[in-house]
Amino acid sequence: MFRAQWMFELAPGVSSSNLENRPCRAARGSLQKTAADTKGKQEQAKEEKARELFLKAVEEEQNGALYEAIKFYRRAMQLVPDIEFKITYTRSPDGDGVGNSYIEDNDDDSKMADLLSYFQQQLTFQESVLKLCQPELESSQTHISVLPMEVLMYIFRWVVSSDLDLRSLEQLSLVCRGFYICARDPEIWRLACLKVWGRSCIKLVPYTSWREMFLERPRVRFDGVYISKTTYIRQGEQSLDGFYRAWHQVEYYRYIRFFPDGHVMMLTTPEEPQSIVPRLRTRNTRTDAILLGHYRLSQDTDNQTKVFAVITKKKEEKPLDYKYRYFRRVPVQEADQSFHVGLQLCSSGHQRFNKLIWIHHSCHITYKSTGETAVSAFEIDKMYTPLFFARVRSYTAFSERPL
Repeated sequence: MFRAQWMFELAPGVSSSNLENRPCRAARGSLQKTAADTKGKQEQAKEEKARELFLKAVEEEQNGALYEAIKFYRRAMQLVPDIEFKITYTRSPDGDGVGNSYIEDNDDDSKMADLLSYFQQQLTFQESVLKLCQPELESSQTHISVLPMEVLMYIFRWVVSSDLDLRSLEQLSLVCRGFYICARDPEIWRLACLKVWGRSCIKLVPYTSWREMFLERPRVRFDGVYISKTTYIRQGEQSLDGFYRAWHQVEYYRYIRFFPDGHVMMLTTPEEPQSIVPRLRTRNTRTDAILLGHYRLSQDTDNQTKVFAVITKKKEEKPLDYKYRYFRRVPVQEADQSFHVGLQLCSSGHQRFNKLIWIHHSCHITYKSTGETAVSAFEIDKMYTPLFFARVRSYTAFSERPL
């Protein structure tokens, strides 16, 4: 044994130092492997801790505790900066309850596809009377669910009112299931469509419901004003000394307000909307220089909806002037003046039917003595800027008549 080891040490390329280093290298490799495994376990544990903190932050945020949620978010991102992209949100409902809102339930999606029919199936019958809703808390006072369906529908027609405030009807449908069903009543939406388009909407085709027709078919809006602002530079008179000539910047606004019964108001004034818009709430305004008339909607073969209106000045009764009753006055030829306006209705941005583009504007003067009519057409140029819709909440704050 000793001789064999001695002969092996004498072999070329082999020394006693190499024999001593071999067991050291093997020990060093095993230590490095153990350290790598330990580091991997630590990283995995750190990621698990960060995941729990992140999901806890999600839960706190859903509960409304934003301050606590921010603390958990910060602690999770300090451990793992990109923890948000490493979460798959696949926890089971039987777990700790954290992140359950991220689980997609296909059954619930199929139920909510037709929300109206789903709510109708949830209605309960008590004492052979259909109950649209149930009181959440016991009360000695009479609950609104006791009212008959006819009375409830009449209240909903007051909510819509003669101003066609369908926006308030949609907000009322968010109260409960029963109100949602009442707000989807086809008769309410049919009456609204008839008031907007008249006899031209007798047929429902190509729409599937009256509500879809009212929302999708182009129409003017009644809960606000269409406003345009025009600005231009006008040359002034030369100074007395002839050294300079003044230039003036002119600004004025056009306001158009539509009503569901076919009436329209138009006003051109330099006053800003803050002072003019409240005066246009009703047709009985005392604003001078306002034009009143009627309008109609027209849809051409090119599927472009246009608005045509005929407007005239307000008729004011002039008091009799007795100062010159004994003098012969030169007879003035009486005439009626009216303006014909043509606008194209379109949408811009995320809002629908909120833009009116000028396509025609003319003045018609009819002489009463001869019956002749003189027409003066204005050239549609850059001075006729488009009108954009601005919603006014005060216009639908009160209901004067039901739908």
